[in-house]
Amino acid sequence: MFRFFALLLFSSLVIPHASFAAPPPNILYILADDLGYGDLACYGGKVIHTPRIDQMRAEGLKLTQHYSGSCMCAPTRSSLLTGFHTGHGRIRNNGSHLSPPGKGQPTLLPEDVTIAEVLKQAGYITGVIGKWGCGDEGSTGVPNDQGFDHWFGYLDQTDAHHYYPPFLSRNREKVLYPDNPEKRTHYSHDIFTQEGVEFIKAHAKKKPFFLYMAYTIPHVDLDVPDDSKQPYIGKIEETEPYGTPGGQHYRHEPRPHATFAGMISRLDRDVGRLLDLLNELGIAKDTLVIFSSDNGPTSAGGADPKFFDGNGPLRGIKFELYEGGIRCPFIAWRPGTIAPGTESAHISAHWDMLPTFAELAGVAAPANIDGISMSPLLNGKPDAQQQHEYFYWEAYNNNGQQAVRRGPWKAVRTGILKNPAKPLELYNLDTDLAETTDVATQHPDIAAEMLALMQQSHTPNEHYDWKPAGKPKAKAGKKK
Repeated sequence: MFRFFALLLFSSLVIPHASFAAPPPNILYILADDLGYGDLACYGGKVIHTPRIDQMRAEGLKLTQHYSGSCMCAPTRSSLLTGFHTGHGRIRNNGSHLSPPGKGQPTLLPEDVTIAEVLKQAGYITGVIGKWGCGDEGSTGVPNDQGFDHWFGYLDQTDAHHYYPPFLSRNREKVLYPDNPEKRTHYSHDIFTQEGVEFIKAHAKKKPFFLYMAYTIPHVDLDVPDDSKQPYIGKIEETEPYGTPGGQHYRHEPRPHATFAGMISRLDRDVGRLLDLLNELGIAKDTLVIFSSDNGPTSAGGADPKFFDGNGPLRGIKFELYEGGIRCPFIAWRPGTIAPGTESAHISAHWDMLPTFAELAGVAAPANIDGISMSPLLNGKPDAQQQHEYFYWEAYNNNGQQAVRRGPWKAVRTGILKNPAKPLELYNLDTDLAETTDVATQHPDIAAEMLALMQQSHTPNEHYDWKPAGKPKAKAGKKK
């Protein structure tokens, strides 16, 4: 009897409190593909018009030191979804390092816990639209087996190179577009936007939703409908046509600069369309929108990051662990919660998204992940925001790379599969943002500490291991 009345008393105390608790927000996470830090006007871009993303920035929060999960596509997406950096994550490269070429493609496994699975515990409906890259058909890594209620897009990353595909995947079925590559009737980016609009409309007034819009723009192919390309033709300096008709993997493009600019303008237009929809449905204040990119700009397929200054003041591009390959835009928008025109130098990364969304949803994130919740910052409480001790990346292209950032210090090692004992490079980003001057010999103690962080941050798995032939070392020198 006492237990009954005690429970009744407890219920009377907690129920009114719960009734006043703010409901968890909808979450719309928009990820561009190969969009450089300097491609957007609000990050210093001078050539491409991005008025809607610039407006989103003016009405929201801009981070200046946000990092991608990797310098390439698949590991970034794995890091984003699971909360691990590439020293601990399942997928650490576009392809396996230890398996023969074309075999053993890494994929998410059933034991991997994704953002979608975490948010479903809080009652969210979950969707992903666009480019997946974490498991092909027949594997355990497909979206519907990784917590997503709805999936539409490209499973395979190579298929996602082309914007007029013969098919896309909706959940476990293929949606066919006969003769699309030849007749060019269905531009995949436009289909993704419409699919996103329909997903939001379907769930706006029901349970909270999480929608991951993994757009493929501006990843090559260079390809966009004429209405987006036309405003740039004759208005910006052009380069030589890329390739020859039918002569290479990426399509022939007569006007690479106008096409690239038009692609980003089309992306900008559709980001605005999604924000307008949230306002029209009356759910803007209930929805957190984040815009980011998966890595730095590419020079493949006729893309020209040098002309567009796609990496801004940063060194390096896609496939490199210098700042230009991994520092990316981050804009957060939520009217009434995020103050307009705010900016933060908080250092963060894609692997912070899982714990951030979990805290906003009121559920626990998996233990021992590498991410730290950014919920305080996104709720206007920057003084309560926890900081990372350091950040770590590894990649297996270019003969192996590692990078660490701790405070202002950035350490990079390259070519380490061929030379495991190769000394690291050390840069002070506070005074040398462009990573032009290696100061490892001037600061051997810091170099040694950064090297130790590299060594302790790598845990091998079935696809990735350095298998060092010698012990790496820091450069010798005198401390200044």
